[in-house]
Amino acid sequence: MEFRIIKSPSKGTLDILLRRRGAPSSREVPQCDAVGLVQGRLIDMVWAADVAEKVVGVTVEDIRGSCPQNMILLAIFGDTASVEDAIAEIKRRSGKAGRKDCYDCG
Repeated sequence: MEFRIIKSPSKGTLDILLRRRGAPSSREVPQCDAVGLVQGRLIDMVWAADVAEKVVGVTVEDIRGSCPQNMILLAIFGDTASVEDAIAEIKRRSGKAGRKDCYDCG
């Protein structure tokens, strides 16, 4: 899995994510101070979404892409601390805690 955190995402960045989200466009836009991005295999992304939503108060959306290797991107919307906690818990439970594979994840 790969991880990134965008703190104070710009309107343009949010527009990109919201246009590509898998949820119907009629669904309410999540309020957020940060967006966590997690990319990986489908099995890992379903598991990661479950972990993130159970651990802290975040909203998780799948983001449509066109990767031929079936890599899936999740966007984790929430306040900065909650997004950081969600990413940290996913990394901890997946055995990636302490590894520096995300240079903006703290």
